[in-house]
Amino acid sequence: MADNDDRGAFIWYELMTTDADGASAFYKSVVGWDIAAQPSGDSDMDYRMITRSDGGFAGGVLNLTREMCDNGARAGWLGYIHVPDVDAAIATLGKAGGSVQMPPVDMEGVGRMAMVADPQGAVFYLMAPSPPPDDPDAKSDVFDYEKAQHFRWNELWTTDQDAAVSLYTGLFGWTQEGAMPMGAMGDYLFIQQNGGGIGAIGKAQPGGEGSRWQYFVGVDDIDRACKAVTDSGGQLLGEPQQIPGGEYSVYAHDPQGASIGLVGPRK
Repeated sequence: MADNDDRGAFIWYELMTTDADGASAFYKSVVGWDIAAQPSGDSDMDYRMITRSDGGFAGGVLNLTREMCDNGARAGWLGYIHVPDVDAAIATLGKAGGSVQMPPVDMEGVGRMAMVADPQGAVFYLMAPSPPPDDPDAKSDVFDYEKAQHFRWNELWTTDQDAAVSLYTGLFGWTQEGAMPMGAMGDYLFIQQNGGGIGAIGKAQPGGEGSRWQYFVGVDDIDRACKAVTDSGGQLLGEPQQIPGGEYSVYAHDPQGASIGLVGPRK
């Protein structure tokens, strides 16, 4: 994972939840994932792996403790973005007005990581991963622009689009090319990593949730997935909307309150 092409790639996604077992049932029904019934590793944390039906990993689940919640943690998804040097990235972020939410830590066999917030308050992880000793050229495949059960889109809603474009393109080597007008909501600015589309930057709306990252996962059938959301105790935030290319997307909350976007075809 040390290749320069990986700089700025979303390489992991993490669900923080107050009920890992409940989340497991929900995401199995909606997306088709399997979430481990037991924590992985020897850590005191309850951390479980998410597995796709093809056997690959889609991310992880952190089961929040009461202490974590008392200290401000809440249900939600976080993305991990690849950097070659976590400390250097933190220094750059700090000069731009960002902040460190969790200081850098080294995890054996995993890598070095830190939770940070951009100057407008959107939270994400920086990570310099350690590839497996038996596969030094390993690359993450949790993000795929087209495939179901992979994350397919990364959306930043921010109170300052110009500042966000400047920060993220400089920090991660992203480009910002193309935009979709959204009327009173302003332009939806498309972002690319290593030449491929990975998401967009939109203007956070007054009365909304403020600056934040929103992630979309691919589903095989948007209507089936929407029915599974409500049948499994989640909430749809509107109706599926057709997007460029002919597929459909919709925002939802899982039963524990984490926001997740769904994208896929209508069959």
